[in-house]
Amino acid sequence: MRGVVMHTAGDVRVEEREDPKIIEPTDAIVKLTATCVCGSDLWPYRGIEPADHTPMGHEYVGVVTEIGDEVKSVAVGDFVVGSFFASDNTCEICQAGYQSRCAHAEYVGAGGAQAEYLRVPLADGTLVATPGMPDDDLIPSLLAASDVLGTGWFGAVAAEVGPGKTVAVVGDGAVGLLAVLAAKQLGAERIIAMSRHASRQKLAREFGASDIVAERGDEGVARIKELTGGYGAHSVIEAVGTQESMMQAIRSTRPGGHVGYVGVAHGVELPGEELFFAEVHLHGGPAPVRRFLPELIQLIWDRKIDPGKVFDLTLPLDQAAEGFTAMDERRAIKTLLKP
Repeated sequence: MRGVVMHTAGDVRVEEREDPKIIEPTDAIVKLTATCVCGSDLWPYRGIEPADHTPMGHEYVGVVTEIGDEVKSVAVGDFVVGSFFASDNTCEICQAGYQSRCAHAEYVGAGGAQAEYLRVPLADGTLVATPGMPDDDLIPSLLAASDVLGTGWFGAVAAEVGPGKTVAVVGDGAVGLLAVLAAKQLGAERIIAMSRHASRQKLAREFGASDIVAERGDEGVARIKELTGGYGAHSVIEAVGTQESMMQAIRSTRPGGHVGYVGVAHGVELPGEELFFAEVHLHGGPAPVRRFLPELIQLIWDRKIDPGKVFDLTLPLDQAAEGFTAMDERRAIKTLLKP
C-alpha cells in the first residue's frame, strides 16, 4: 500500500509500505476513506520532535475489511470512526471516561494512518460504526471526530463549559476552532476566540464565537479581563501547547475558573507560586476521544454540526508533502488526504 513517511524534519514522502495484517485476535483492518494532517504532526516536521523514517497520521475513517476472531462490535463492511488511542473500553480507567489512558492503550498512529489501510488494535473498544454508509459530504466531519473535534470537545468539557459561562479559546488551529463549536453546543453564553488570522476568525464566528481577540500574551490577557469586567473568563481552553499559550490561558481565567488544556505540551513549565495564587482548576491531556465518539457521530449524522469545515485543503494522498507545507506556512488550517 501507499503510505506517508517522514524521513526527517521537513522531508515527507509517500512510499510503498507493507499492507497491515491481523496480529492479535482483537485487531481490525480498515480501508481508509479519508485521513489528514494534524497540527501535532508539525512538531516533528519542524524538528521539535524526532522523526526518522516515521509512518505518519493518526486520524482516520473508513470501511472494515478484516477482523480478528475476538472482534464482536464491528463487522466487515462497517464504516467506522476511531480514536488515535486504541483502548479496551472496559478497564477501570476507560469506564471512568479516560480511554486515552486505558490500562492497555496503544497509539494507533504508530501504524501510520496517512495510508491506504490501517491496523487498529483493540477494535471493539476503539472503533465506532456509523448508522450506515455516510454520504460523501459527511466524511470530512466524521474524520474531524476522530481527533480534532473530540479533542476540542474534551477541552471544553475539561474547562467546565456550560450555560451562563464566558469561554475563551487560546489557539485558532483546528482544535481551537472546534473547541469554539463545542463550547457553543455545550451552551456557553459568550465565546471569545483568540485569533489574529482573518480566515480563522471568520470560521470561529461561524462556529459560535461572539468575540474575537487578536492580542496575545499579556496584551491578550488584558483584553480578556477588559471583556469580562476585570474578572477573567469562567472557562479557558488551551489548544496550542507552548509556554506562552498555557500562561495566557491560566492568566485569562478568573479565580475559581477552569482551564482545559489539550495542546500537546512542549517546554511548558508552570510557576508554582503564581499557580498557587491563581486559584484556578487545571485539567487536560490527550483527549479521550472514544468517550465522545457516539454522541459526536450522531450530531454529525443528524447534520446538527459541521466540523468538517476546518478542512480547507483537500489533496490526494500522493501530495501529502504539500499538505504539510501548506499547514506549516499557515496557508491551510487543516489538510484532508484522500487515499
